[in-house]
Formats: sequence, C-alpha cells, structure tokens
Amino acid sequence: MVYLNRIYTRTGDDGTTGLGDGTRVPKTHPRIAAYGGVDELNAIVGLALCGELPAWIGDTLRQIQNDLFDLGADLCVPEAGAQVQTPPLRATAHQTERLEHWIDQANERLKPLASFILPGGTAASAHLHHARTVCRRVEIDVLKLAEFESINAQVPMYLNRLSDLLFVLARVCNDDGTRDILWEPGAGQPANGE
Repeated sequence: MVYLNRIYTRTGDDGTTGLGDGTRVPKTHPRIAAYGGVDELNAIVGLALCGELPAWIGDTLRQIQNDLFDLGADLCVPEAGAQVQTPPLRATAHQTERLEHWIDQANERLKPLASFILPGGTAASAHLHHARTVCRRVEIDVLKLAEFESINAQVPMYLNRLSDLLFVLARVCNDDGTRDILWEPGAGQPANGE
C-alpha cells in the first residue's frame, strides 16, 4: 500500500528523481520519460472516462487505468537495479491477453474498414483517438529506453495492444463505426492542376 503524507520533498530540486529501487537519476533520463508518458496516457484515459460512454467501455477503461499504474510501477524499478526488499510489480502476459480478448469482442460489432479514418465523430471517440496516439508515442519512448536498458518485454507489448484496443473502442463510440469520418486521399488538393 502506498502512503503519501507529504506531496513535496524538495529532493528533486537538483533536477534528479528517485526510482523505485532508491537510485537517483536525472529527470531527463529516458526511464523517466517512459513512465511519465504512461502517467500522461493514464490521465487522457481518465479524460475519456468523463464523457458519455457505454458502461462496458467505462469498466474496461477503469481496468486499463489500473494496468497503466502497474506499467508505471514496472518501469520505475529497473530490472538490473539495486536490491529491493519486496519484489517489484511487473506487467504480465495475462494483462496483454485480456486486451486481445477485449479487442476481439469490440471488433465483432464493427464492419471492416475500406479506408483509414480521421479522428473525430463523437467527443468520446475523439478522446479515445487522442489516447491512442499518446499510447503510440509512449510505446516508442519505452522502446527507446529498451535500446540501452533491460525492460520487461510485456510493457511494450501491452502498449502495442492497448493502442489497437483504443482504436477499436473509438470506432464503437462512433455508433459502431457508422459515424467514422473516412480519409479521402488528396481531397484538399486542387483538382486537375487548378
């Protein structure tokens, strides 16, 4: 259980922050960018939850928010870091498999796409598309970290599936895709060399 009785500590005033294993790193470290991005994504999912959503999507997003805290906890304790008394929380394959199940269930409601779609339609759909794009960026930040530090491979897998789920849920929130806005390649370009 986490117990926070003071919000400010002044320990980060020198531009460093503490990881879950007690080591200190610069706030510009790629690990901080990675789990800071997960936190940002969680906040955007929270914003999506403020809108009008089907109850089952709300329940799904609340579970995802909890999972995202698990991912942040995973990323804040390096795999090869200092010894800790309690084993660190790590993302699991089960969490990723659950996303795949949700994708399959939601996708059954939708007709296959014949074009790319533009983010928008309903407000709920737009918020979920926003979350999807942030999720893709966060996945890239996590993969950048993995280029020079060992990470739990389940973290980028989870984020990869999550962006897919957010895409499908955005379509569901567009009246099962009927209000999706289709991309029209070149639609803003002059016709016939005008």
